[in-house]
Amino acid sequence: MSEPTDSPSARPSTDWRTWSAVGAMALCVAMLISSEFMPVSLLTPMAADLATSEGVTGQAVSISGLFAVLTSLLITPLAGRFDRRTVLVGLAVVMLASLVLIALAPTIAVLMTARALLGITIGGFWALATAVVMRLVPADQVARALGVVYTGNAFATAFAAPIGSFLGGLIGWRGVFWALVPLALINLAWLWLALPHLPSSADRRSVGDVLGLLARRNVAFAMLGVMLTFGGAFCTFTYMRPFLETYGSVDVNQLSLLLLGLGIAGFPGTYGTSALANRYLYRLLWLLPLLLSGMTLILLGVGHVLWATGLALIVWGGLNAAIPVAWSTWLSQGISDEPESGGGLLVAAIQASIMTGGALGGALLDHLSIAATLIGGAGLLVCAVGVTGRASRLQPPTKAG
Repeated sequence: MSEPTDSPSARPSTDWRTWSAVGAMALCVAMLISSEFMPVSLLTPMAADLATSEGVTGQAVSISGLFAVLTSLLITPLAGRFDRRTVLVGLAVVMLASLVLIALAPTIAVLMTARALLGITIGGFWALATAVVMRLVPADQVARALGVVYTGNAFATAFAAPIGSFLGGLIGWRGVFWALVPLALINLAWLWLALPHLPSSADRRSVGDVLGLLARRNVAFAMLGVMLTFGGAFCTFTYMRPFLETYGSVDVNQLSLLLLGLGIAGFPGTYGTSALANRYLYRLLWLLPLLLSGMTLILLGVGHVLWATGLALIVWGGLNAAIPVAWSTWLSQGISDEPESGGGLLVAAIQASIMTGGALGGALLDHLSIAATLIGGAGLLVCAVGVTGRASRLQPPTKAG
């Protein structure tokens, strides 16, 4: 029986064209992260312009998560017959359309529709990303290539929020999203030119096959750990601007600097985790949420002191950026025989947790206080530690013991 085209062993040799394709994927990641979480830095003016509460506007992050969940589960079965290059370029087109619609949105309903389109791109791209990287580069280069892709994540986390906050004060929140449109066009062209043809697998996968991975004990525990970890992180992160404005009474310039510090910390967080993941992966999967929970509570304690808040945010940002790198590495080891189906399941779990974490944080903010939002996020992270604290739960059967 011939080997499926999607097999990780069917990879071309690594050359400049290959790394150009990886670079195009990194830029797409930066665009997705920037677009998905830009409302975090623009929450207050968006809510005022659309005549709704900050809690309701924060659900713009949650709605993209809902559609990302659905797409991540369906992308492998629905797109299984298509060249992966065509699929990724098509998803980039949908992202471009969503950015234009967000910039034009006259009401919260139109904004939510545009965010739903963005969610389709997020779910589809992330579900396929690890598997595509595994096909682009040799096995010994996968970790390095994933590190390059996640550099896009770190770059967007570092600069999207502070730049969005700063530019929002100059050109308005709609102008910020219009500014992303030419970058999305450049990324679309780069993906089209750089990605090689990646024919579909001879094996067709269904949604049942994707969800069937949950029958594996290590996968079931991992997905629960993922949901609690990301849910706790985004319960807090989505409402970071209201927290800083309420506790620290910061102005727009101070807010931009604080968010910049949080974001820049993502670079050492990303690279440090990439270097440590192969050796300390299972320790990182429980240690990172534990430390992030502690830093979330510290933020509440020092939120009235600007310099202390800045330091706490730097540590918080480094820890937060490290988490997706650790779980992406787990995917390449824990479900190495089913990278696309596993990727779809992992993205579904992450996006579901972003959706529910954002919804929980918004509800706590609207009905209790911003302090309750941060405490809720810290509580979810502590629960994640309870799930991921035993390495044997997360290791594939052949590696257990």
